[in-house]
Formats: sequence, C-alpha cells, structure tokens
Amino acid sequence: MTLQQLEYIVALDKTRHFVRAAEMCSVTQPTLSTMVQKLEDELGCPVFNRAVQPIEPTEAGKLIIQQAQIVLFNIRQLKENVVSQKNGLTGSLMLAMIPTVAPYLLPGFISVFRRDYPDIALQVTELRTETIIQKLHDAEIDMAILATPLDDPKILEVPLYYEKFIAYISPNEPIYNKEELTLAEMPTENLWILEEGHCLRNQVLNFCDHKVQTSTIEAGSIDTLVKIVDINEGYTVIPELHINFLSEEQKKNLRNIVRPEATREISMIIRQDYVREGLMNAVANSVKQLIPTHMLDERLKKFAIKL
Repeated sequence: MTLQQLEYIVALDKTRHFVRAAEMCSVTQPTLSTMVQKLEDELGCPVFNRAVQPIEPTEAGKLIIQQAQIVLFNIRQLKENVVSQKNGLTGSLMLAMIPTVAPYLLPGFISVFRRDYPDIALQVTELRTETIIQKLHDAEIDMAILATPLDDPKILEVPLYYEKFIAYISPNEPIYNKEELTLAEMPTENLWILEEGHCLRNQVLNFCDHKVQTSTIEAGSIDTLVKIVDINEGYTVIPELHINFLSEEQKKNLRNIVRPEATREISMIIRQDYVREGLMNAVANSVKQLIPTHMLDERLKKFAIKL
C-alpha cells in the first residue's frame, strides 16, 4: 500500500470517474486503474462498485476512503510543518465558516490573512454546522469557525469571541415600546427565524420558549429576516455584528435582550490530531484584528494558542 494509491482512491471518490480522477492525479487512466486494482487486491475487498455508473464506493470502500483521507491529511500536516520550521508559515489552509458568521468575518478575514500570511494558500468555504463537522471528521478541511459548544469528543474547540443576540422589532409590535426585553417578555408568536439546518435557529429557540409558535415562513439569511420584519411586522433575533449592516432608521428597531443576556460562543475548531499550532495562531490573529476587543475571549487577548 502506498500514499499514491490512497491519493488515487480519494480522487476517484471525488470524481466518480476514472479518467477525471487520473487527470486530477496527473497520471494516465490505465496507471490509476491498475494501482487501484492492486490496492483492492492487497486489501482483499473492492473499494469501488464498477457495475454502476457513475461508480460508487462499496460499504467497505467508504470506510477505507475515510481512513485514506485522514492518513493523507496527517501526511500533509507533517510535510507542511517541516517546511514551516525552515521557512516560516507556508502551505495551505482549508477553512470553513457557518453562514451566520461568514458575512461579518469572511470578507475582512480574507484581506487580513492574505496580507499577513502571503505564503499560505487560503481556501475558505461557507458551510452549515452539520456539514462542517462531517468534513472535519473526514479530514476534508483543516479547521472551521462556528458556534459552540459542539460536545464532540473528536473535535477540539478554541473560543474566539462571544456575540450578543439583539431583538429586531417592527414598530407595530407591542414590545417595540420597551427599552429592553427580558426573555420572559419575548412573545411566542410573530417570531421570524432561520430555516432548518442553521445553528442560529437552534440557539434562538433554545433561549426562547421551547414551545414557541413561529411564523410560517423561515428565512435563509439574517438579512432576509430583517427585511421580512420591515415589510411584514413581527420581530426576529440577530447577532450583534449584524448591526453594522443596518441603516440608522433600522437601528431604531433594536432592543437589547437582558436577564439573562443572550449570547453565542464563536470558536475555531480542529480535529484532535491537528498539529499546526502556527496556522491556528495565524487564524486567531487575523480574527483578533476584525472583532471588537470587548467581544474577544479573554484568553485569546493574552495568550497564544498551545496544543
């Protein structure tokens, strides 16, 4: 078994096509086919079902490919760590962010990170939490920034900052006349929320009444929620960093949530076997330049990340 063979089956799983996989690996199709067959012979089981089109992994093949991805992930870390020890931070970073963080962090992050770490090839993807966790388990990404805690023993969480939730209320709602809202005062109807699959939806429902009767339409973005409230009345809950996206007129519709204050923890997450400490600090240092100081985790303000 060779690393090349592992690369071939991972490429074949991604493309589900021998010719395209061979092109991805810069080898001929017969070479790739032969090497995959030799790996299957060595393992004593087929990795791919060739009787269907496009080809697909067998049940055993899915586990083999998953392990191959992890092996290649660790090999890439090893190589990049050695180079970084000699030449400073180099290599690549595959980073994911959830959709309710990306609009506020990602544009500035790309600019700051590329400026400060020009030798790191940055690739960022916007994904929902469930997908991020799976890709991290499968070693398809290096790290991610999302809301925590996750309570996943295979994942290490490093808190970056804490963000308040703010109520955004139509002037026609009775609670609009309050200067601030307690959780008990938040109505159980006319609440507009994100659609299924967004972690922010779950966070909102967790600090609201669990029996909340929400409006029938659920939006796909915070910006859409705000526009729905502007036109259709009701209210929604938005993260603190979205305030900068509002007009001065819209900011009049904001009310703080108190007793208790509703917040979310935003963290960088990695696999337990991740070893590139320098790259983690590069991400954290970039975030620190973009997030207001009062929101940053106190440990992040004072200390470098140590694995």
